Amino acid sequence: MTDLGVDCNQKLIAGVKCMNQRVIFHIDVNSAYLSWEAVHRLQHGDLLDIRTVPAVVGGDPVTRHGIVLTKSIPAKKFDIQTGESIFSASAKCPALIIVRPNYSLYMQCSKAFGDILREYSPIIEQYSIDEYFMDFTNMERLYKDPVKAAYIIKDRIKNELGFTVNVGISTNKILAKMASELKKPDKVHTIFPDEMAEKMWVLPIEELFMIGRATAKRLRSRAITTIGDLAHYDPKIIKLFLKSHGLLVWNYANGIESSPVRENRRPLIKGIGNSTTIAFDVEDRGTAHLVLLSLTETVAARLRQSGYCARLVSVSLKTNGFYNCSHQRKFFSAIDCTNAIYKVACELFDELWQGEPVRQLGVRVSELCQNEFHQLALFEKDYEKQRTVDRAVDAIRERYGNGSVFRSSFLNSGVRFSTGGTMDDEEYPMMSSLL
Repeated sequence: MTDLGVDCNQKLIAGVKCMNQRVIFHIDVNSAYLSWEAVHRLQHGDLLDIRTVPAVVGGDPVTRHGIVLTKSIPAKKFDIQTGESIFSASAKCPALIIVRPNYSLYMQCSKAFGDILREYSPIIEQYSIDEYFMDFTNMERLYKDPVKAAYIIKDRIKNELGFTVNVGISTNKILAKMASELKKPDKVHTIFPDEMAEKMWVLPIEELFMIGRATAKRLRSRAITTIGDLAHYDPKIIKLFLKSHGLLVWNYANGIESSPVRENRRPLIKGIGNSTTIAFDVEDRGTAHLVLLSLTETVAARLRQSGYCARLVSVSLKTNGFYNCSHQRKFFSAIDCTNAIYKVACELFDELWQGEPVRQLGVRVSELCQNEFHQLALFEKDYEKQRTVDRAVDAIRERYGNGSVFRSSFLNSGVRFSTGGTMDDEEYPMMSSLL
C-alpha cells in the first residue's frame, strides 16, 4: 500500500472488478466538526490550525460543561474519547483547546461538500451531516477507473474546501462504508468482495458497523473476536443470542447488503433540538425564559436552514436535584418562526416548573414538513412579518457571523444569546440499518 491507500496495480485491478457490477462510494469527512472549524478560522486570519494541536469541539469552553463531539488527532494521544465529558477531557490534557459547536457553519460546509459530489454522479445520498453515499455505477464512459475518480474527488475537496475526506469504494453500501473507515486521513480504500478476507475480516469485531460495546462483549464471550470469526459463525446460533440484530451484523460481516443509494437533496431529519447545562442554578422565571430564548434561536435557525417547519414543540428541564421532566404541544399548522416557537416553549416551561432551581433546559421541534407552503388556521396568529425578520437575521448572521446581531435582552443578562450545543441523534441519524 502506498500513502495514498491504493497502489497503481490495485487501481488497475479495481477498474476491472467494477465492470458489470454496482460501484458505490462512501465519502466521509475526517474529524468533520473540527476540520470545518479549523478551515473557517484559518480563512478568517487565525494562525493556528487546531487540527495540529490537542483540540476538541463540544460543550462550553468557559464552564467546561457538555461532551466531546469530535477531537483532533493529537488529542487522541491523551486518550480523549468522543462522547466523554469536557471536564474529563480537560483533566487529561490541561492545555486542551475547546471550541464551541457552530452548527450553522457545519451545515454550510456539508452543503458545499455535497454540491461537489453531485458534479460526479446524479445519484447522491446524504447519510449524515459529514458523509455521503454515491452511486458511481455506469459512469465508466466519463471515468474509466473509479479509483482514479475517487482521488480526483478527494483532492478537489481538499484543494477547494480546505478539509480532507476518506473515500471507500465497493459494490454495496456496507463494504464502501467499511472501506472508508480504514487508515485515515485523506485516503482512498477499496473493499471488494474478494478483498474482505484480507482487509476486513482481520479487524477486531468492534470495527464492524452496528457492533456496539454490549454486542461486542457478548460476541467476545463466545470467542468471536474478529469480523472474520463472525462471518464464519453459524448464523442460527448468532440469532439465538442476538435475535434479528445478530443476523444483521452477520450479513454485514459477510458483506451482504443490497439497499440502493437514494437520491436526496436534504438530510433525513426527524427532529432538531438544543439543550444546555446552565453554569448556575436558575431560580426565577425570567432567567429561565431567557435561556429558552437562546436555545430557541439556535433551533429555529437550524430549522429554517434545513428548509423545514415543525408541528411539535417540546421542552425538557432538569432540576439541581436531578429530577427530569418534559412537556410538548402540537400546532395545527407548521411553523419555523423563532418567536412562535419561543412563545410555546415558555408556556410549556411555565406548566412544568414547580419553582425548584433548574440546572438544565432543552428545546426541541419535531413532526417536520417542508416549508414551501405555509397555511394559517382561521384564528391563528399571523407570524409572516416575524418570519421575514427571521430570514433577514439569518442572512446577516450567515454573512457576518453568529454574533453580528442578537437581541438586546441578552445584554448584561449573564445568558449567552446562543446557548447550548447538543445536536440530537435524529437530526442526522446513523440509522439502525442501511436498508
